Amino acid sequence: MPGRTLKDKVVVIGGASRNLGSLIAREIASDGAKVVVHYNSPSSKDDAMKTAQAVKDAGGESVVHEADLTKTDEVEGLFEVAIGAFDKVDCMVNTAGMVIKKPMAEVTEDDYDKMFAVNSKAAFFMMREAAKRLEDGGKIVTVVTSLLAAYTGLYSVYAGSKSPVEHFTRALSKELFGRNISVNAVAPGPMDTGFFYPAETEDSIAFHKSSSMNGELTKIGDIAPCVKFLLTDGWWVNGQTLFVNGGYTTR
Repeated sequence: MPGRTLKDKVVVIGGASRNLGSLIAREIASDGAKVVVHYNSPSSKDDAMKTAQAVKDAGGESVVHEADLTKTDEVEGLFEVAIGAFDKVDCMVNTAGMVIKKPMAEVTEDDYDKMFAVNSKAAFFMMREAAKRLEDGGKIVTVVTSLLAAYTGLYSVYAGSKSPVEHFTRALSKELFGRNISVNAVAPGPMDTGFFYPAETEDSIAFHKSSSMNGELTKIGDIAPCVKFLLTDGWWVNGQTLFVNGGYTTR
């Protein structure tokens, strides 16, 4: 059976300027993918441009677009840019997210609204737009968190705002039956990136490390191949949340 590749596939990546999103863009470029590199604000533009150039250097094609994914018209605009540049969209990967760590008693209304806007609302409307725009046979992958399977405090509004994405994933995967479009979520453990450290202390970092295989944090290099698998030969995986975390949590 021939392998499924990303050659000439158009992939929209939310949050592609740095960290996991950037690595996914660069890894799929070597297969000949056409990547829409999304970034959220002017402060991320330079990183987005570097990602786009790395995609081209690896043999793919790229276009860069700024959008606030918490605004539905800008989500729609991101997909319009993709179609305008490449005439179609085959896959959507959303890595954009935000973390706040504090006791629930200290979470403000503003904290709550920001977290659910970025982690839940943006994911929902990226998935909704993908459902409307993707070619048959497409793939949808969102990034959630392994904390969904943890019994812990301090991450209530973070894990809580990621939790709905599991339900979105199951519902949309069912709704797209008949179009051969798979919809999945990937749940990494705490990742060794700049996204993780600001919310943590030395003691909590040590605890997170001790909770997974080999006493290590999750590396983005361990997650990107799993996303690529779901976009290619893993097409038969559907409606699932994959915990890729070295045993940090299980379910």
